[in-house]
Amino acid sequence: MSNEPVIRLQNVTKRIGRKNIIDDLTFDVPQGEIFGFLGPNGAGKTTTIRMIVGLMSITKGQILIKGKNIKTEFEQAIRHVGAIVENPEMYKYLSGYHNLVHYARMIPGVTKERIDEVVSLVKLESRIHEKVRKYSLGMRQRLGVAQALLHRPSLLILDEPTNGLDPEGIRELRDYLRHLTRTEGITVVVSSHLLSEMELMCDRVAILQRGKLIDVKPIDYFTQGNDPVQTYQIEAHLPDQAMAVIKLVAGVQGLTVTEEGLIELTAERERVPDILEELVRNHIRVYGVQKVRRSLEDGFLELTGGGQLV
Repeated sequence: MSNEPVIRLQNVTKRIGRKNIIDDLTFDVPQGEIFGFLGPNGAGKTTTIRMIVGLMSITKGQILIKGKNIKTEFEQAIRHVGAIVENPEMYKYLSGYHNLVHYARMIPGVTKERIDEVVSLVKLESRIHEKVRKYSLGMRQRLGVAQALLHRPSLLILDEPTNGLDPEGIRELRDYLRHLTRTEGITVVVSSHLLSEMELMCDRVAILQRGKLIDVKPIDYFTQGNDPVQTYQIEAHLPDQAMAVIKLVAGVQGLTVTEEGLIELTAERERVPDILEELVRNHIRVYGVQKVRRSLEDGFLELTGGGQLV
């Protein structure tokens, strides 16, 4: 796997009138990663994507795709990109297969074998010869991804790909994108306002707010945090007695009992064995202990100071 980032943004700015819509974005995305844009409406997610694919000019800075400048080497850069910005557009009166054939005519070197290959990748073999008007929205999304993959891009860009999909369709798309990155080495850049889906889908996310990059973090940073003090839940026999024992352990904070009867507390990781040792010493049976996992939403609100996403 190459060390060169598939996509690199360096001091990218987009100015309309006197206002900076995008303000000095700099980050890299390596090969084989699912990279997400998070931010409220108007934060600049779609504008950034439009600049990456050449649909909008760059005021300042540069975007490199596989080392090629999207502004000065557009054809060399864009040949590495497959994209769906907003909804995939198809000829509904044609079959899925003939839509792909029609698109392939515009791309040198796409063979019948490659069309069959992408159809298999998106798992549309059984429906590919049906007219697109009979497809569900999830199937159209998968056909759009197949179309974007025909020319073997290194980078797949999807803007709000889960819009209008039912839970099953969202899961299918998520699993398929994971398959692409793991088996094909394709880099995926995705924008969405669905935090729960981004949490399950992405390896890293960039937080945008009013056109500025707040930070780029791995998903684990938001869901696990880097604070040595974490929240834990303990399932124990005789919770009231267990609470009295735990209170005596140094470093324990925020001791409560949940509605489900679980003991919840905040402490450093190194205190957990001490807590369990004290419970056992006092003949209190422990059935389970787990760290409370934060949601991406919790981490997002913490990082942005409470800024809302929608």
